[in-house]
Amino acid sequence: MSVLYIALPLALLLGLGGLVACIYCIRDGQYDDLESPAVRMLLDDTPNRTNNDSDTPNES
Repeated sequence: MSVLYIALPLALLLGLGGLVACIYCIRDGQYDDLESPAVRMLLDDTPNRTNNDSDTPNES
């Protein structure tokens, strides 16, 4: 029974901390755009540069 005096306030405190963190993330804009990151991973990266002579060291 005495465990409840520690476990119950600890559980309430952790739940309140999670709620505060969730509200903070929502107000900070974490969940504003849920579709762009999923689409962005499907897009190609910038095209590779062509092989220039300036990239290779001189062999003289």
